[in-house]
Amino acid sequence: MIRTVTAVERADVVVVVIDASEGVTEQDAKIAGIAHDRGKGIIVAVNKWDAIEKNDKTIYKHTEKIRQILSFMPYAQIIFISAKTGQRLPKLFENIDMVIENQTLRVQTGVLNEILSEAVALQQPPSDRGRRLKIFYMTQVAVKPPTFVIFVNDKELMHFSYVRYLENKIRDAFGFAGTSLKFIIRERGEKE
Repeated sequence: MIRTVTAVERADVVVVVIDASEGVTEQDAKIAGIAHDRGKGIIVAVNKWDAIEKNDKTIYKHTEKIRQILSFMPYAQIIFISAKTGQRLPKLFENIDMVIENQTLRVQTGVLNEILSEAVALQQPPSDRGRRLKIFYMTQVAVKPPTFVIFVNDKELMHFSYVRYLENKIRDAFGFAGTSLKFIIRERGEKE
């Protein structure tokens, strides 16, 4: 496990290889959780896909089960491969390149704020005891993972569900498949 954590720390993209017949084990979920916490790009490669008996719903059922167990990282890419036959291995490498691209994607502040104002217009920010959250602006401050700072009037009013809503709006616009996004909430004039 220590070697795995060290490897995750060094990686930009983590490919969590799971056995198609076993599904996601507790160890697989732990490794995925570590990669998620460290903000790494994540691909779940379901290996030994050639050995699974399939019908028209097999991929859907396996994907649903994986998404359910790894629900903390809905952005993870899932690919079904066979190391033995080479099935979809080129696609795995295409996915790795795509996730690296998403990990280093920068979004201009102006574009982010257009998405922000549209999101706020569609769903008003939360209020508490008569005080309404005001979102001034958002800017991207880092990559690997893409990190955004949202400037607000009162951090206490920023509910995690509203942050999730804003994350979904950004993902709708830019995808960011395979990578986690990090959000930092700051009050105006607040330094690091």
